[in-house]
Amino acid sequence: MVFERRLLTRDRGAGLLEKLWLVPWSFVLLLCAIAAVGYVALYSAGGGAPEPYASKHALRFGFSLVMMLSIAMIDIRVIARLSWVGYALGVALLVLVAVHGQVGKGAQRWIELGPIQLQPSELMKIMLVLALAHWFHRASWERVGNLLFLVPPTLAVLLPVGLILKQPNLGTGLITAMVGGAVFWAAGVRWWKFALILASAAGIAPIAYERLHDYQRARIQTFLDPESDPLGAGYNIIQSKIALGSGGLWGKGFLQGTQGHLNFLPEKQTDFIFTMISEEFGLVGALGTLLLLALVVFFALAVALRTRHQYGRLVAVGLGVNFFLYIFVNIAMVTGSIPVGGVPLPLISHGGSAMLTAMLGFGLLLSVYVHRDAEFGAARE
Repeated sequence: MVFERRLLTRDRGAGLLEKLWLVPWSFVLLLCAIAAVGYVALYSAGGGAPEPYASKHALRFGFSLVMMLSIAMIDIRVIARLSWVGYALGVALLVLVAVHGQVGKGAQRWIELGPIQLQPSELMKIMLVLALAHWFHRASWERVGNLLFLVPPTLAVLLPVGLILKQPNLGTGLITAMVGGAVFWAAGVRWWKFALILASAAGIAPIAYERLHDYQRARIQTFLDPESDPLGAGYNIIQSKIALGSGGLWGKGFLQGTQGHLNFLPEKQTDFIFTMISEEFGLVGALGTLLLLALVVFFALAVALRTRHQYGRLVAVGLGVNFFLYIFVNIAMVTGSIPVGGVPLPLISHGGSAMLTAMLGFGLLLSVYVHRDAEFGAARE
């Protein structure tokens, strides 16, 4: 039976039903469970009504679920051949948003595509993973150790990171760089090269700090001392901590959160949705939500371990790290562990762009899983 399943994934002519049979439906149910948590939280954020947040969340997830399963049916080798095309599209969208993007909250990050408001920086992270995986997937250990071989992929990381920082979007720019670094590490790049980059970054940090925008420096200063401006820059994080602590072990109960429903909690439907969950469902609800999200990361790493080809392994690692950073940055942000950066909680926060890109990544991850035994060419010397 195992041999037959592998033959299906190696055969380009495997039918749709056979591929659907190979989909890990437990993972699909896991994503549905996380989206359901998001629906409940957004229902509460809307004042106990499906409008204006929860109903849109459900519709977006339904559409994205169909898109995810459709992508999962595409042969991973076809996706590999289109990797750099996707990268070029992502860069083009970043350039487009710099020229004609929508301005919001002091930043130019979105473009209108019909009824969809797209944030190209989120899509770029996915496209970058695919491009770097394609560059490294047939490279030998000796080739990966060659500094000249690393110049093109390094430039491929720096180009979108620079465009994202120009928006300005410091948080997403740093996450994009870290996602690219994760693929480099998984491909076998030596640790001392990362140490050299980190040392260089530490050296230019004071200069970079002086070039930050005023609101970015204010976020860092507020992170260090939120009480210095409790009604201004420090308001968000102070109210978030109050809501987190007031939930206790079991929470105040569904629709009973005072910080959220009395509008003390800012951006409760997006950046601070986890705070609202913690207030209403307590530590138990918060840990349960984190467990569901952690299972997604573990699945991505499990796919990387089970995949026979390097391209799929690198894609799975990159997508898993990207999802983990979404979670880590959002939770650390609302708990005051890092400066507030405007990163949503995937599949839970309100927002179409974040939902679309997250499910796109999961579709690619499922394609890797379904075609985990596909035959690629031999390594390049």
